[in-house]
Amino acid sequence: MNRPPLARRTLLTGLAATVIGFNTATRAWATTNAPTTGCITPVPPLDGTLTTNPATITAHAHDFGRLTTNTPHAVLNPASDQDIVKIINYARANGLKVAMNGQAGTDNDLESHSNYGQAGAAGGISINARALNRIHTITPTSATVDAGVTWAELTVAALAQGLTPPCLTDYLHLTVGGTISIGGIGNTVQKYGLQTDTVESLDIITGTGRLVTATPTKNARLFHAALAGAGQVGLIVRATLKLIPAPERALVFNLFYTDLSAYMRDQEAILEDGRFHGQVGEIQPQPAGQPTRFKIETAIYYSGSTPANPQALLADLTPLPQETTITDTTYQEYIYRANAFAQNLKNIGYWDQPKPWLSLFLPATTTHQFITQALSVLTPDDLGQGLLLFYPFHTNKVTTPLAITPDEPVAYLFDFLTFPHPGTDPQPALARNRALYDSATRLGGKRYLVGAVPNMTTTDWQRHYGPHWRTLTANKNTYDPTHTLTPGQRIFQ
Repeated sequence: MNRPPLARRTLLTGLAATVIGFNTATRAWATTNAPTTGCITPVPPLDGTLTTNPATITAHAHDFGRLTTNTPHAVLNPASDQDIVKIINYARANGLKVAMNGQAGTDNDLESHSNYGQAGAAGGISINARALNRIHTITPTSATVDAGVTWAELTVAALAQGLTPPCLTDYLHLTVGGTISIGGIGNTVQKYGLQTDTVESLDIITGTGRLVTATPTKNARLFHAALAGAGQVGLIVRATLKLIPAPERALVFNLFYTDLSAYMRDQEAILEDGRFHGQVGEIQPQPAGQPTRFKIETAIYYSGSTPANPQALLADLTPLPQETTITDTTYQEYIYRANAFAQNLKNIGYWDQPKPWLSLFLPATTTHQFITQALSVLTPDDLGQGLLLFYPFHTNKVTTPLAITPDEPVAYLFDFLTFPHPGTDPQPALARNRALYDSATRLGGKRYLVGAVPNMTTTDWQRHYGPHWRTLTANKNTYDPTHTLTPGQRIFQ
């Protein structure tokens, strides 16, 4: 699972030339094959590698969305925390930007929460988080892992000891550091909150080049500024996460609707009484003239014998008759359910297409109005082969301050995960995303910082963060005063 440590060296080369420093006059790397005159700042000795290899640079210039190009000057493959400390300090001294890039996925297929250049470091240094890939400890109540470990790797190790993280994203091949820098939402949000709400401790390297351990009681200000902090105050290098006993099996219910009001009524009834362990939902746009379909997917987790009378769990609900399905599967098969979906997208050529996703949190009182408006402009072709996730959660379960949710007891996730047909121009979709975002904010909605919303202004960000904007700005000025970190989020422009 863990990769062997990289051999100690100062720098890895581009092709044959060794990088010796950064030329502040030409704003380019100086190499042994292309020495330059002027002010060259030598790169400090590193345990890992810094590379200008064109293929590596190109890989880090793109993200999963394939909507932007943010080409870094170099890529760091760190072999120690001190590599990152040194590079941040080096970047500060030379006016360079730095960002952590998850580069997660399976095989050579890229997947990440960066959909619109959020993890980019144009003209700067990109740090390959996947070089930080060690699972340090697993105890009966927690796991300590490097930021580049994926949730898939962690769940395999945890399940071997009869444990599981309480909150998992639907797709598990994402890095721990990446999701907890944004939030991390999954089908148990109604019970455990976001993945950020299950973090017990962080090791963070701030924009001032300090390695700090932070918990809710030690360096608490930094702890709360880093979780869902979009990489603005520090780069997470390690996290201790809560674990709970893993169930053996999952009893999965799929309920279908063509009436939005009935769907929302049943979703909120299920939410309020907490009868299921997992709860999600989906909008399924249909061709013109056919009613939109809505699906509730819920799950009961159990060990031993099947829960008694599963039909009793559905007695007061009103899905379409004769369409409900109940499936009994292993817990592990269920949490990896998105793998087959992803593999199919790869097989049919949709995985690497530009993907203008849009992720929002909507206040329950205006959700019906927003969905009605959205469905008047969204078509099956807009979704392509993707998914439109849509389900409620209690906002008081989200205790991470910077995971901004609407100011109501119940909110809905609206997660438009489009995989457009090959050859589709993404520009009209970006304009549509902006219009839908503006409509959502007028109705009290907030962004989940995944997806592509173009032309975000300082005013937009201030409106998004509301009373947290002043605290976010103060923390940025304290922990990253030179604004070295994570420029791709474009929060501080």
